[in-house]
This record gives sequence, C-alpha cells and structure tokens, in this order.
Amino acid sequence: QVQLVESGGGLVQAGGSLRLSCAASGRTISGHGMGWFRQAPGKEREFVATISWNGGTTYYADSVKGRFTIARDDAKNTVTLQMNALKPEDTAVYYCATSRLTYSGTIATEAIEYYGWGQGTQVTVSS
Repeated sequence: QVQLVESGGGLVQAGGSLRLSCAASGRTISGHGMGWFRQAPGKEREFVATISWNGGTTYYADSVKGRFTIARDDAKNTVTLQMNALKPEDTAVYYCATSRLTYSGTIATEAIEYYGWGQGTQVTVSS
C-alpha cells in the first residue's frame, strides 16, 4: 500500500512561488497517474492538477493553468507541483494522491478517482 507525504508548503507573498513535493513509499508510483488537490477552509476539496502514468499528459484546473506545473520522477518515486504567480485564493491545504487508473492516458479530476491521500501541506499566500 502506498504512503504519500507532501512537503514544501509555507507562507509566501502574492506573486511568489513555492514548490511542493510528494514522496511515495511502500509501493512505486510507476504505472499510476498522480494528482494534486487542495482544500481551503470551509470549502470542498478541489482538483488542481494531474499527470498521466508516463508523464505524457498533464491537465490543470482553469484557476491554476499557466501558473502551476506538475511533474513526476518515477526513479525518485516523487511528484512535484511548481506553483508560480501565487494568489491569495491559492491558500489551502494541498494534497497529493494516486489515481486508480493505471497505464492510462485518461484524465481523472474527481477525488473519488484517487486513493492513498497524504496528510497535506499548508500553503498560505498573503496579499
């Protein structure tokens, strides 16, 4: 069973950047799509970005498109989320998770399509 641990969150001013990492253990992420979600206080968890099993396909929420970049390194069993031009509305706890889809180019954007959620890392963007 895979365990995911997110890191890299923190406090940053609007316009700044952060790089989140998701380290997997217990099982390789190879063959699985991976995703990032976020949850702000009082709101439901929402999709942020996903990457296919081979890195060939990425997909982003409209709210982060052009500012965030998801990447994976199967050799290191990690997934990253580079976040640039951060806005106060990006403030949330960010989670990574493993897609139930394997060896598939299909995009999964619903939380129910993922499992193995990490504990999350807090990102706070001040105005």
